[in-house]
Amino acid sequence: MRNVVTLNGITSDDQWTLVDMPAEGESLDVPDAPAIVPLKWYQENSAAVEGREDIGVWFDSDDEPEVLGEDCRRFPIIGVNFPKFSDGRGYSIARLLRERYGFEGDLRAVGDVLLDQLFYMKRCGFSTFALRADKDINKAEANLEVFGEVHQAAVDEQEPLFRRRNSRQSA
Repeated sequence: MRNVVTLNGITSDDQWTLVDMPAEGESLDVPDAPAIVPLKWYQENSAAVEGREDIGVWFDSDDEPEVLGEDCRRFPIIGVNFPKFSDGRGYSIARLLRERYGFEGDLRAVGDVLLDQLFYMKRCGFSTFALRADKDINKAEANLEVFGEVHQAAVDEQEPLFRRRNSRQSA
């Protein structure tokens, strides 16, 4: 099992199996262990995993969070795929799941996840990260805390800096 990085930079054994989308004409075998299945497959085959509390879904970069809406809350984990590091749609998916649809479970970045993206992914609401296999997982903690202070509001900091400063000065 591959390791994943948590928000505090600690690596842990991945208890979840990320299941790839089957090729055209092939079937998907869902393991009898915690699994993250493709959202597209889940939409067509949800009855096959009905009642299982160890099933999550993963969004591809062209999937829309609206298809699950607030139903996303029933999953213990949701993955968001970054097919290539320059595809930023996963950041928007993460923010929508957290801010609009109220997802509070584990939100995992998967795919082409690089070290220099971790800080920004954390700001958008990701809670775990499956780094690309060729990246040094031991450098993850430093990359989660690249900046000491943030200016804009985001999932991880609801108040922009100017409001935080104003509240400190008023006190």
